[in-house]
Amino acid sequence: MKPELIFQSSPLYILICVLVGLGYAFLLYQKKTTLTKKQNLILGAGRTVLAGIIAFLLLNPLIKTFNTMIIKPKVVIAVDNSRSMAFPGKKAADDLFSQLTALVNDLKDKGLDVDIRDFVSEDLNPENLQGQVKFDVTNTNLSHLISEIKTNYEGQNLTDLVLISDGIINKGVSPNFQKYNFKIHTAGFGDSTQHRDVAIEGITANKLAYLGNKFRVNADVSSHLFAGKSTTVNIKSSEGAVLARQTINFTSNDDFHAISFELNADKIGKQLYTIEVVPVAGEFSSRNNYREVIIDVVNGKEKILLVAFAPHPDIKAIKSIIEKNDLFDLQIKVLQSDDINTIGTEPFDLLILHQLPDVYGTSNNLVNSLLAKQKPVLFILGSKVNVQSFNMMQEVVSINSPLNRLDKVTGTQDVNFNLFNSSDETRRILDKLPPVLVPFGEYKLFPGAETILLQKVGNIPTGRPLLAVNVNSKRKSGVFSGEGIWQWRMEEYALTDKQEIIDDLITKTLQLISIKDDKRKLRVYPVNESFGIDQKVVLENEAYNALFEKIYDLKINLVLKSNRSQEKVYSYQLTNENSKFEISNLTPGLYSYKASATILGKEETAEGQFLVTESDIESLNSKADFDLLKTLSSQNNGKFVTAKDLATLRNFIDKTNTPDKVISSEELKEMINLKWLLPLLILLVTVEWVLRKYLGTY
Repeated sequence: MKPELIFQSSPLYILICVLVGLGYAFLLYQKKTTLTKKQNLILGAGRTVLAGIIAFLLLNPLIKTFNTMIIKPKVVIAVDNSRSMAFPGKKAADDLFSQLTALVNDLKDKGLDVDIRDFVSEDLNPENLQGQVKFDVTNTNLSHLISEIKTNYEGQNLTDLVLISDGIINKGVSPNFQKYNFKIHTAGFGDSTQHRDVAIEGITANKLAYLGNKFRVNADVSSHLFAGKSTTVNIKSSEGAVLARQTINFTSNDDFHAISFELNADKIGKQLYTIEVVPVAGEFSSRNNYREVIIDVVNGKEKILLVAFAPHPDIKAIKSIIEKNDLFDLQIKVLQSDDINTIGTEPFDLLILHQLPDVYGTSNNLVNSLLAKQKPVLFILGSKVNVQSFNMMQEVVSINSPLNRLDKVTGTQDVNFNLFNSSDETRRILDKLPPVLVPFGEYKLFPGAETILLQKVGNIPTGRPLLAVNVNSKRKSGVFSGEGIWQWRMEEYALTDKQEIIDDLITKTLQLISIKDDKRKLRVYPVNESFGIDQKVVLENEAYNALFEKIYDLKINLVLKSNRSQEKVYSYQLTNENSKFEISNLTPGLYSYKASATILGKEETAEGQFLVTESDIESLNSKADFDLLKTLSSQNNGKFVTAKDLATLRNFIDKTNTPDKVISSEELKEMINLKWLLPLLILLVTVEWVLRKYLGTY
């Protein structure tokens, strides 16, 4: 469509603009006796056009333009590049890539846009797939892969997805739990034959155990085509000593046994245990005959006391969040149902006050006595909070709320907060959560306080804190300014089928205000608790002076000892440019280390542990699951083929079945912003000036 001119005032003003141009030209040139009549008319016409255009622009007319974009149907081909895809061998992989290249060429000949990707790369070149696709990803999460494609290609006319996989998933949920708005065709690659095999299907155990207690480690063992055979299941310590063993007999060709071991927690720290099934003669693979589990043996739990004014859905939500963490031991007291004289009589390490102090003043004495214990505290506000009393009980945020009104706000992350990490997924979920009720008024942070979440009204961040902490005051404290955490958790579950983002946010906040101050001048710690055998072990190093300011250019000596008593010694320099130390080529096992450095003339030390694991979850199952791929295609109007027939999918993907997507938009902009107007005006002025000079007038 052609652009349209839109007037913000009556079109009759155009006549006035013309008259202004004519009048200006008449006054300027009607007395020029040195010029001929024709020359006066030419110069007058130029000045009329120039003055008329400028006057017209003062009316601020608008230009409406129409933009049309045609998007061709898009086909995405996703290749599962996990380690299990390498099992069929190089020849099968070469045949697969040959079929894939032929399919891509056929689809492009049909006029379709084709993109190729895998778990790692989003834009693969179809001419060199063998050189780009390395079957080396250590886990398979097909659900995440498809969801990522759905998000990345939203609005791009994605019509078909071709998924090339063996159907073996070992991370995330099944992709069949969700339907998609595009067709999904699947190509099964691998061997779906059931081999003679014994495997440990899974291990369950609490991640934490308490010193002196007993704990259980459970293992699920399956067998195929070994009826009448038997074997032994051992559980070993990190030193390789057999702690317990059980014998199992396979009574059928498809048998399953649940094995349970009871062990003693007799050493503090991370303990590595290996469950091993002794291989049976004739097994297809013994790589899935052992699994490792790490148990962290600790000396006690962090005791949390939650005191609430009245029953509230938020209390149950907080209880569910805290009970996920085995390091926390929660006690709940409600003023309206519990004896107030018994509250706080038992020791606690962290205090949560829900809607306290209350507006009726009934809890002031209790709250003051609890705060007098100088334990870290998290305030959760709401409609029953006495804001004036609250302001005097903490050093996180002051709220000036003279009208005692409530406001509905949502939350958004403060980009400047860096005391703990959060993901882009957290930001995305927060934008979709319902509003919570907060006191309406003016918010002011105390010195040293930092904001985790900001209040947002509609889509506008207000700058007022919703969740804030102060870890620099005498008593570490946090404040969540609203009520409605329970709604956040329910909405997150509705969006993602999980309750992780909000739970993680609250848990990290509790951990932040409850963590004990570390006064050590040398700190050396691993960036992860465990590392794969093919990963580098990375140790972070920090050194401090007497004022606890970071210092550098320091020599650090490190003694590393494995669980098999093998010892290695390293020496490295801590610099401002690099505070990390990397160690490669460590064998699997549990390692302890001791670092030392001389700071201010005194030797400072730091100790810790980390684990190097050999477990390869991709090797636990070698049987391709074509049934999963068939179901996925069937649910999403697609077609399943085996990898050798991959090129035949061109018969089921056709541009004629899906027309081009046409996106139209219109744009209004002020005419004065057109880029060619200024050069035009300068040209008119220049031409007139040159003619006047040439004709000998001024």
